[in-house]
Amino acid sequence: MYDYLVVGAGLYGAVFAREAKERGKSVLVIDKRPHVAGNIYTEKIEGIHVHKYGAHIFHTNNKKVWNYITRFAEFNRFTNSPVANYHGELYSMPFNMYTFNKMWGVVTPEEAEAKINKQRAEIQGEPRNLEEQAISLVGRDIFEKLVKGYTEKQWGRDCKDLPAFIIKRLPVRLTFDNNYFNALYQGIPIGGYTKLVENLLSGIEVRLETDYLEQKAELDALAEKVVYTGPIDAYFDYSLGHLEYRSVRFETELLDKPNFQGNAAVNYTDRETPWTRIIEHKWFEFGKHEQ
Repeated sequence: MYDYLVVGAGLYGAVFAREAKERGKSVLVIDKRPHVAGNIYTEKIEGIHVHKYGAHIFHTNNKKVWNYITRFAEFNRFTNSPVANYHGELYSMPFNMYTFNKMWGVVTPEEAEAKINKQRAEIQGEPRNLEEQAISLVGRDIFEKLVKGYTEKQWGRDCKDLPAFIIKRLPVRLTFDNNYFNALYQGIPIGGYTKLVENLLSGIEVRLETDYLEQKAELDALAEKVVYTGPIDAYFDYSLGHLEYRSVRFETELLDKPNFQGNAAVNYTDRETPWTRIIEHKWFEFGKHEQ
Protein backbone atom coordinates (compact mmCIF):
# COMPACT_ATOMS: atom_id res chain seq x y z
CA MET A 1 0.00 0.00 0.00
CA TYR A 2 1.46 3.34 -1.09
CA ASP A 3 0.72 6.69 0.52
CA TYR A 4 0.31 8.29 -2.91
CA LEU A 5 -0.41 7.14 -6.42
CA VAL A 6 0.67 9.90 -8.82
CA VAL A 7 -0.95 9.65 -12.24
CA GLY A 8 1.32 11.31 -14.77
CA ALA A 9 5.11 11.56 -14.80
CA GLY A 10 5.20 15.15 -16.06
CA LEU A 11 6.65 18.12 -14.23
CA TYR A 12 3.84 18.48 -11.68
CA GLY A 13 3.67 14.76 -10.95
CA ALA A 14 7.45 14.48 -10.65
CA VAL A 15 7.74 17.46 -8.29
CA PHE A 16 4.88 16.19 -6.12
CA ALA A 17 6.42 12.71 -5.97
CA ARG A 18 9.82 14.15 -5.02
CA GLU A 19 8.34 16.33 -2.27
CA ALA A 20 6.28 13.45 -0.89
CA LYS A 21 9.29 11.11 -0.85
CA GLU A 22 11.45 13.69 0.92
CA ARG A 23 8.76 13.84 3.61
CA GLY A 24 8.98 10.07 4.15
CA LYS A 25 5.95 9.06 2.07
CA SER A 26 5.80 6.03 -0.21
CA VAL A 27 4.95 6.95 -3.80
CA LEU A 28 4.11 5.14 -7.02
CA VAL A 29 4.18 7.17 -10.25
CA ILE A 30 2.46 5.84 -13.36
CA ASP A 31 2.19 7.16 -16.91
CA LYS A 32 0.46 5.76 -19.98
CA ARG A 33 3.26 6.98 -22.24
CA PRO A 34 6.45 4.91 -22.68
CA HIS A 35 8.55 7.71 -21.18
CA VAL A 36 8.63 10.13 -18.25
CA ALA A 37 8.46 13.95 -18.49
CA GLY A 38 4.96 14.20 -19.97
CA ASN A 39 4.52 17.17 -22.30
CA ILE A 40 8.01 18.50 -21.57
CA TYR A 41 9.62 15.27 -22.84
CA THR A 42 12.71 15.92 -24.94
CA GLU A 43 14.13 13.43 -27.39
CA LYS A 44 17.71 13.56 -28.66
CA ILE A 45 17.84 13.60 -32.47
CA GLU A 46 21.15 14.18 -34.29
CA GLY A 47 22.61 15.63 -31.12
CA ILE A 48 19.72 18.08 -30.67
CA HIS A 49 17.26 17.87 -27.78
CA VAL A 50 13.88 18.13 -29.49
CA HIS A 51 10.85 19.24 -27.45
CA LYS A 52 8.56 16.46 -28.61
CA TYR A 53 5.27 18.04 -27.55
CA GLY A 54 5.98 21.69 -28.29
CA ALA A 55 8.49 24.27 -27.13
CA HIS A 56 8.95 24.82 -23.39
CA ILE A 57 11.02 27.63 -21.89
CA PHE A 58 11.38 27.62 -18.12
CA HIS A 59 10.93 31.07 -16.56
CA THR A 60 10.07 32.38 -13.11
CA ASN A 61 10.46 35.44 -10.89
CA ASN A 62 10.41 33.27 -7.78
CA LYS A 63 13.90 32.70 -6.41
CA LYS A 64 12.69 29.77 -4.27
CA VAL A 65 11.34 28.03 -7.40
CA TRP A 66 14.58 28.68 -9.30
CA ASN A 67 16.76 27.40 -6.48
CA TYR A 68 14.57 24.30 -6.24
CA ILE A 69 14.53 23.35 -9.93
CA THR A 70 18.27 23.96 -10.39
CA ARG A 71 18.91 21.22 -7.81
CA PHE A 72 17.94 18.73 -10.51
CA ALA A 73 19.47 20.25 -13.65
CA GLU A 74 21.89 22.90 -14.78
CA PHE A 75 20.21 25.54 -16.94
CA ASN A 76 21.63 27.53 -19.83
CA ARG A 77 20.99 31.25 -20.36
CA PHE A 78 18.48 30.92 -23.22
CA THR A 79 16.33 34.04 -23.68
CA ASN A 80 13.04 33.70 -25.55
CA SER A 81 13.04 36.26 -28.38
CA PRO A 82 10.59 35.05 -31.04
CA VAL A 83 10.28 36.60 -34.49
CA ALA A 84 6.98 37.26 -36.26
CA ASN A 85 6.78 36.59 -40.00
CA TYR A 86 3.92 38.31 -41.85
CA HIS A 87 4.10 37.47 -45.57
CA GLY A 88 7.90 37.73 -45.40
CA GLU A 89 7.97 40.87 -43.28
CA LEU A 90 9.89 40.16 -40.04
CA TYR A 91 8.93 41.80 -36.75
CA SER A 92 10.35 41.58 -33.22
CA MET A 93 8.33 39.93 -30.49
CA PRO A 94 7.11 40.89 -27.97
CA PHE A 95 5.86 44.21 -29.32
CA ASN A 96 8.58 46.75 -28.63
CA MET A 97 10.39 49.66 -30.25
CA TYR A 98 11.93 47.40 -32.91
CA THR A 99 8.40 46.29 -33.84
CA PHE A 100 7.04 49.84 -33.93
CA ASN A 101 9.98 51.11 -35.98
CA LYS A 102 9.45 48.37 -38.58
CA MET A 103 5.68 48.90 -38.62
CA TRP A 104 5.51 52.71 -38.71
CA GLY A 105 9.04 54.07 -39.03
CA VAL A 106 8.87 55.72 -35.59
CA VAL A 107 12.13 56.17 -33.73
CA THR A 108 11.29 57.42 -30.24
CA PRO A 109 8.99 55.95 -27.56
CA GLU A 110 6.98 59.19 -27.70
CA GLU A 111 6.29 58.73 -31.41
CA ALA A 112 5.34 55.07 -30.91
CA GLU A 113 3.00 55.87 -28.04
CA ALA A 114 1.31 58.61 -30.06
CA LYS A 115 0.74 56.20 -32.96
CA ILE A 116 -0.70 53.51 -30.68
CA ASN A 117 -2.93 55.99 -28.85
CA LYS A 118 -4.33 57.31 -32.12
CA GLN A 119 -5.24 53.82 -33.31
CA ARG A 120 -6.55 52.49 -30.01
CA ALA A 121 -9.01 55.39 -29.81
CA GLU A 122 -11.42 53.46 -32.08
CA ILE A 123 -12.29 51.24 -29.10
CA GLN A 124 -14.71 52.98 -26.77
CA GLY A 125 -15.50 51.54 -23.35
CA GLU A 126 -14.51 48.13 -22.04
CA PRO A 127 -13.30 45.73 -24.79
CA ARG A 128 -15.95 43.09 -25.46
CA ASN A 129 -13.81 40.51 -27.26
CA LEU A 130 -10.24 39.63 -28.17
CA GLU A 131 -10.18 41.85 -31.25
CA GLU A 132 -11.22 44.94 -29.32
CA GLN A 133 -8.84 44.09 -26.48
CA ALA A 134 -5.88 43.74 -28.86
CA ILE A 135 -6.66 47.00 -30.66
CA SER A 136 -6.99 48.79 -27.33
CA LEU A 137 -3.49 47.54 -26.43
CA VAL A 138 -1.50 47.96 -29.67
CA GLY A 139 -3.73 49.56 -32.31
CA ARG A 140 -5.30 48.36 -35.55
CA ASP A 141 -2.13 47.93 -37.67
CA ILE A 142 -0.36 45.55 -35.30
CA PHE A 143 -3.59 43.68 -34.63
CA GLU A 144 -4.20 43.06 -38.34
CA LYS A 145 -0.64 41.96 -39.14
CA LEU A 146 0.65 40.28 -36.00
CA VAL A 147 -2.34 39.19 -33.90
CA LYS A 148 -5.44 38.43 -35.95
CA GLY A 149 -4.29 35.64 -38.30
CA TYR A 150 -2.09 33.91 -35.74
CA THR A 151 -4.80 33.92 -33.08
CA GLU A 152 -7.53 32.70 -35.42
CA LYS A 153 -5.33 29.81 -36.57
CA GLN A 154 -4.50 28.94 -32.98
CA TRP A 155 -8.08 28.99 -31.67
CA GLY A 156 -9.97 28.03 -34.82
CA ARG A 157 -12.43 30.92 -34.57
CA ASP A 158 -12.76 34.62 -35.33
CA CYS A 159 -11.14 37.08 -32.91
CA LYS A 160 -14.54 38.68 -32.37
CA ASP A 161 -15.76 35.35 -30.99
CA LEU A 162 -12.96 35.00 -28.42
CA PRO A 163 -13.02 36.51 -24.91
CA ALA A 164 -10.94 39.61 -24.23
CA PHE A 165 -9.04 38.16 -21.27
CA ILE A 166 -7.05 35.77 -23.50
CA ILE A 167 -4.80 38.58 -24.72
CA LYS A 168 -4.72 40.91 -21.70
CA ARG A 169 -1.22 39.73 -20.77
CA LEU A 170 0.19 40.62 -24.22
CA PRO A 171 3.58 42.30 -23.59
CA VAL A 172 3.83 45.84 -25.05
CA ARG A 173 7.04 47.74 -24.37
CA LEU A 174 8.29 51.19 -25.34
CA THR A 175 11.87 49.92 -25.08
CA PHE A 176 14.26 48.02 -27.36
CA ASP A 177 13.82 44.76 -25.45
CA ASN A 178 13.24 41.48 -27.30
CA ASN A 179 13.05 39.30 -24.17
CA TYR A 180 9.52 37.85 -24.32
CA PHE A 181 9.36 36.83 -20.68
CA ASN A 182 9.78 39.61 -18.16
CA ALA A 183 11.20 37.10 -15.69
CA LEU A 184 14.26 37.26 -13.49
CA TYR A 185 15.18 33.59 -14.11
CA GLN A 186 14.95 31.94 -17.52
CA GLY A 187 16.59 29.08 -19.38
CA ILE A 188 16.51 25.54 -20.75
CA PRO A 189 17.87 22.51 -18.84
CA ILE A 190 21.21 21.45 -20.29
CA GLY A 191 20.67 17.88 -21.44
CA GLY A 192 16.94 18.39 -21.94
CA TYR A 193 13.82 18.30 -19.80
CA THR A 194 13.70 14.49 -19.73
CA LYS A 195 16.95 14.42 -17.78
CA LEU A 196 15.52 16.99 -15.35
CA VAL A 197 12.42 14.87 -14.68
CA GLU A 198 14.48 11.67 -14.37
CA ASN A 199 16.51 13.40 -11.66
CA LEU A 200 13.33 14.49 -9.88
CA LEU A 201 12.08 10.90 -9.95
CA SER A 202 15.36 9.33 -8.82
CA GLY A 203 14.68 6.62 -6.23
CA ILE A 204 10.92 6.70 -6.85
CA GLU A 205 9.03 3.74 -8.33
CA VAL A 206 7.72 4.52 -11.83
CA ARG A 207 5.54 2.33 -14.05
CA LEU A 208 5.26 3.39 -17.68
CA GLU A 209 2.72 2.34 -20.32
CA THR A 210 0.13 2.09 -17.56
CA ASP A 211 -3.25 3.64 -18.38
CA TYR A 212 -4.88 4.80 -15.16
CA LEU A 213 -8.38 5.24 -16.57
CA GLU A 214 -8.39 1.71 -18.00
CA GLN A 215 -7.39 0.19 -14.65
CA LYS A 216 -8.79 2.79 -12.26
CA ALA A 217 -10.30 0.53 -9.60
CA GLU A 218 -7.26 -1.75 -9.48
CA LEU A 219 -4.81 1.17 -9.28
CA ASP A 220 -6.86 3.18 -6.79
CA ALA A 221 -6.64 0.22 -4.43
CA LEU A 222 -2.85 0.54 -4.33
CA ALA A 223 -2.71 3.89 -2.51
CA GLU A 224 -4.29 5.94 0.25
CA LYS A 225 -4.56 8.97 -2.03
CA VAL A 226 -4.44 9.58 -5.77
CA VAL A 227 -2.90 12.66 -7.42
CA TYR A 228 -4.26 12.84 -10.97
CA THR A 229 -2.45 15.10 -13.46
CA GLY A 230 -3.95 13.84 -16.72
CA PRO A 231 -6.56 15.42 -19.02
CA ILE A 232 -9.53 16.52 -16.93
CA ASP A 233 -12.11 15.82 -19.66
CA ALA A 234 -10.86 12.24 -19.97
CA TYR A 235 -11.13 11.78 -16.20
CA PHE A 236 -14.85 12.55 -16.39
CA ASP A 237 -15.24 10.33 -19.46
CA TYR A 238 -15.88 13.38 -21.70
CA SER A 239 -19.30 13.85 -20.11
CA LEU A 240 -19.14 17.55 -21.04
CA GLY A 241 -17.36 16.96 -24.35
CA HIS A 242 -13.71 17.36 -25.30
CA LEU A 243 -11.78 20.40 -24.11
CA GLU A 244 -10.89 22.44 -27.17
CA TYR A 245 -7.53 23.80 -26.05
CA ARG A 246 -5.68 20.54 -26.75
CA SER A 247 -5.78 20.91 -30.51
CA VAL A 248 -2.13 21.53 -31.42
CA ARG A 249 -0.66 19.28 -34.09
CA PHE A 250 3.10 18.84 -34.48
CA GLU A 251 5.04 17.98 -37.62
CA THR A 252 8.78 17.29 -37.40
CA GLU A 253 11.30 17.65 -40.23
CA LEU A 254 15.00 16.80 -40.10
CA LEU A 255 16.96 19.20 -42.32
CA ASP A 256 20.56 18.63 -43.39
CA LYS A 257 21.69 22.22 -42.89
CA PRO A 258 23.43 24.06 -40.05
CA ASN A 259 20.96 26.94 -39.79
CA PHE A 260 17.38 26.99 -41.08
CA GLN A 261 15.86 30.16 -39.63
CA GLY A 262 18.45 31.61 -37.25
CA ASN A 263 16.13 31.67 -34.24
CA ALA A 264 14.42 29.17 -31.95
CA ALA A 265 10.88 30.38 -32.70
CA VAL A 266 9.38 32.10 -35.74
CA ASN A 267 5.64 32.82 -35.61
CA TYR A 268 3.72 32.98 -38.91
CA THR A 269 1.05 35.57 -38.27
CA ASP A 270 -0.78 35.73 -41.61
CA ARG A 271 -3.99 33.74 -41.96
CA GLU A 272 -2.93 32.07 -45.23
CA THR A 273 0.12 30.18 -43.90
CA PRO A 274 -1.37 26.92 -42.56
CA TRP A 275 0.85 26.70 -39.48
CA THR A 276 1.32 29.00 -36.48
CA ARG A 277 5.05 28.67 -35.87
CA ILE A 278 8.26 26.86 -36.74
CA ILE A 279 10.62 25.82 -33.96
CA GLU A 280 14.31 25.19 -34.66
CA HIS A 281 15.17 23.26 -31.53
CA LYS A 282 18.95 23.52 -31.77
CA TRP A 283 18.81 27.19 -30.76
CA PHE A 284 17.22 26.37 -27.41
CA GLU A 285 20.33 24.72 -26.06
CA PHE A 286 23.22 25.75 -28.26
CA GLY A 287 22.80 29.49 -27.74
CA LYS A 288 24.96 31.44 -30.15
CA HIS A 289 25.84 28.74 -32.66
CA GLU A 290 29.07 28.93 -34.58
CA GLN A 291 27.22 28.94 -37.92
